[in-house]
Amino acid sequence: MAQAYFPVGPGLGLEENFLSLDDILMSQEKLPGRAESSLPRLALALGRGAGGAESVPEGSKLEIPLWLAKGLYDSKRRIISVELPKIYKEAWRTVFSADANIVDLHKMGPYYYGFGSQLLNFDNPENPEIAQSILQASTFINRFRRIMDSSQNAYNEDTSALVARLDELERALFQVGQKGLNDFQCWEKGQASQITASSLVQNYGKRKFTEVDG
Repeated sequence: MAQAYFPVGPGLGLEENFLSLDDILMSQEKLPGRAESSLPRLALALGRGAGGAESVPEGSKLEIPLWLAKGLYDSKRRIISVELPKIYKEAWRTVFSADANIVDLHKMGPYYYGFGSQLLNFDNPENPEIAQSILQASTFINRFRRIMDSSQNAYNEDTSALVARLDELERALFQVGQKGLNDFQCWEKGQASQITASSLVQNYGKRKFTEVDG
């Protein structure tokens, strides 16, 4: 039977993939900010339409969905300013640097890596530190090792506790590890004719070939 829906992976870096359900959901995550000028006809979209108000006054504190913040943000015109969510600030970066594995990323933000990458669209003096915290050893690499170790040592077990603290990207990586383990076990028992590369690896390879051809 053909699948009714083929999952589309999230975009990479600063760009979103608008065919990806994960990216659509991530774009609804909210950023703290401030209206640097009056915002006509946006009160309802920003949850400030009580009493029939249509405009957001200059100086108002806001919680802005990512998709709207990216549309309104202009470093020259100063329409809105955007603040860092607390989990990306220096205090939390210090926690990640000390031991990234203790943090419940799903509770703090289910799209920690993707949303953090999107923050680089906004001018902020801490952007280099944010990028390094997300991608370098202090966070992703340390957690990645534990995720893959866990996925390879949980055969036919309840994994709900293992994935509860993971963000959505990490959960996808865990599932890839689990599928690889299950496929190997089936092959070892003679229940599969061959081992095939995961769709995640295949899609990455196709993307690299496309970039070379371009």
